[in-house]
Amino acid sequence: MADINVLNSKFEASGKLSTNVSLTAEDINVPVVHQVVKAILAGRRQGTAKTKTRAFVSGGGRKPFKQKGTGRARQGSTRSGLMVGGATVFGPLPRDYTQKVNKKVAIKAVQSVLADKLQAGKLTVIEKFDSDGKTKNMFALLNGKGLLPALIVTKEKESPALRAVRNLQYGKGMSADGFSVYEAVKFENLVIEKAALESLLEKMV
Repeated sequence: MADINVLNSKFEASGKLSTNVSLTAEDINVPVVHQVVKAILAGRRQGTAKTKTRAFVSGGGRKPFKQKGTGRARQGSTRSGLMVGGATVFGPLPRDYTQKVNKKVAIKAVQSVLADKLQAGKLTVIEKFDSDGKTKNMFALLNGKGLLPALIVTKEKESPALRAVRNLQYGKGMSADGFSVYEAVKFENLVIEKAALESLLEKMV
C-alpha cells in the first residue's frame, strides 16, 4: 500500500494517489532490473557482424607447396587461417542477440524502478501535462523545478508534452505503453502523468 503525492500542471500539491501495489525499499530487486536492462540492450544489437570461414573464402583449392622436403609446416590450402589472405577462425557470424524476459520478471522490474524512484524522492506525479508543445517552455518548467535530467511519461502516445520533450538535451519522453526500464534507470528523475502511472500499476495487481 502506498500513497503518492500528485501535483497539478503548475507543480503545486493537488492530492494523493493511493495504490495497493507495494513500493517500499524491500520491493527494489536490483538483479531483476539488471536482467531486464541487459535484455533491452541486447535486443538493440544488430547482430550483422560477419567474417569468412574457409567455406566462404574464394580460392584455396590448390596445395600451396608439396607435402615434404621444403622444411616448412605442411599446408593444404592457401586459404587456411594460418595464411595471409586466408579465412578467419572462430570469427563472428550473423546472430540474434534477443533475450527472452518472462512477463512476471518484466513487471517486477517496473515495480522495482518505481519503488526506487519513489524512495529516492525522484518520482514526480502530475495530474496532466498542460503543454503547448514548445521545448523552451518545457525546459523552463522542468529546469526551474530541478527535475532535469528527466524521463517524461504520458498516457497518450501523441501528446504536446512528448513533442516538447523530443528536443530536450537532458530529457526524453514516452507513453506508458512504451515504458522502458532502461530509460527509467538511465534518467535521474521520472516525471509521469497520473493516468500513465495508474496504467503501469494496474499490471502489478
